[in-house]
Amino acid sequence: MGFDFYSFVGHWCPSIAQRLLHSICLYICFYFLSTQSIHPKVSNHSPEGKINQLLFLNSVAPFFSCFSFFPASHVLAFSFWVSLIRTVLISIIAALRVMDRLNGSASLVIVSDLDYTMVDHDDTENLALLRFNALWEAYYRHDSLLVFSTGRSPTIYKQLRKEKPLLTPDITVLSVGTEIIYGESMIPDSDWEQLLNKNWNRNIVTEETAKYPELSLQSETEQRPHKVSFYVEKVHALKITKALSESLQQRGLDVKIIYSGGIALDVLPQGAGKGQALAYLIKKFQTYGKPPLSTLVCGDSGNDAELFSVPKVYGVMVSNAQEELLEWHAENAKSNPNIIHASERCAAAIIQAIGYFHLGPSISPRDVSDFSECKDGSFNPGHEVVMFYSFYERWRRGEVQKTEQSIQKLRLSFYPLGIIVHPSGFEQPLHQYIDGVERSYGDKQGTQFRVWLDRVSSAQIGVDIWLVKFDKWELSGKPCLVYAMYCNILQSLFVTLCTSEAFVSGLGDFDSTQNGFNFFLYLIMLA
Repeated sequence: MGFDFYSFVGHWCPSIAQRLLHSICLYICFYFLSTQSIHPKVSNHSPEGKINQLLFLNSVAPFFSCFSFFPASHVLAFSFWVSLIRTVLISIIAALRVMDRLNGSASLVIVSDLDYTMVDHDDTENLALLRFNALWEAYYRHDSLLVFSTGRSPTIYKQLRKEKPLLTPDITVLSVGTEIIYGESMIPDSDWEQLLNKNWNRNIVTEETAKYPELSLQSETEQRPHKVSFYVEKVHALKITKALSESLQQRGLDVKIIYSGGIALDVLPQGAGKGQALAYLIKKFQTYGKPPLSTLVCGDSGNDAELFSVPKVYGVMVSNAQEELLEWHAENAKSNPNIIHASERCAAAIIQAIGYFHLGPSISPRDVSDFSECKDGSFNPGHEVVMFYSFYERWRRGEVQKTEQSIQKLRLSFYPLGIIVHPSGFEQPLHQYIDGVERSYGDKQGTQFRVWLDRVSSAQIGVDIWLVKFDKWELSGKPCLVYAMYCNILQSLFVTLCTSEAFVSGLGDFDSTQNGFNFFLYLIMLA
């Protein structure tokens, strides 16, 4: 058979052209990825930039299938693996971001339950919680980590954040230790989820628990991938826990059953739980060379008991701790000097424990009536901002005495030639601004007006210049627009660089009374 030139060209040229076009497209894509930023505000050399690059590859992979010699299924398989890798990398980067916020190891890690530990639902004014907030933002936010560890699912955890003046934690452990998320973006830890899959089958759990009519399923929001939750009367709890453990073990599962609050029963993988989640986090800190210097765990119920079992932690059981936690302590940790039963309730007990174990400052700025009483000789921008807003709240509530001496002290705390820049961009000499503060005395008297700060951070960007960022929240009896107002007893000048509304959210009465704003500002110290 002779060589047919025309058949050769007709058969191979389209394929060659197809491959050439495919190669050109790939080259252009990877050149773009290596030299350009997918997101205008994210560098390609940053972790976020690498993630965005992978996301871009994932999105354009189907496009390449149009020009590729390979079947589209192969390209989509590539797309799937890129997506999977992206998910894992996001969780790793989220953890790194939490740790990279600190220069070294966390000075203190506080791991606290929420309901009736950090949050006292019987304290309608949230005074203890606000005291803790001020203490944390003034002294600990810059070099420590705050971890909330709760039995709540993501849905009702978000609901609680709308109802109460909670700070933004660095890490949140949800659903009785079955979910770990990082930061305000709530990025899940995919490695932790994979660990919990061992010897776990949710379908088998639901089949076995259906055999017990005494068990009543909790709401759908509380049913999670690694948690099945019920209500059961205390008289039936012990019998059901024992029988259910045996039946699930016979079916090849390795589970843990936790009963807490005298009503709630949770079925989890054996490797889950608040204690195991904390141990996992501490190990992760150690892996990255940043083990915390001190860890304080705080709880009130049976599902918090595991927290106190983690080695080398300090622990505080709030005064209002439930019977099952006190019984556990009496049987397992009574001789441990690093675990105390506080005389204070909820967040006040956490403050008490900080002082008892000498973990750091334990006097909240809200407990100080005079700026000069809260000085330690060193300058801390976060502390100064928190102290001022504490005074500002009391001034407008009419809780401090209005005297010429107090207003004169306020005037002396400013640089005389300083200028205030309002969020609107309006500039005003500081002496005029202080006149306005003086006139606002008592205008919130008799209302629920409160001010608190969140996510206070600062960076020294010059010899006497600091960049300070924080979220400022106000609660009052009616909707209000919050403007930036700054002062410093150390004769500093605060100048707002820019401001943007962070978010305005809430439920019920809070929906119209709680406003949050995010501020950047310069703090310029006098030489």
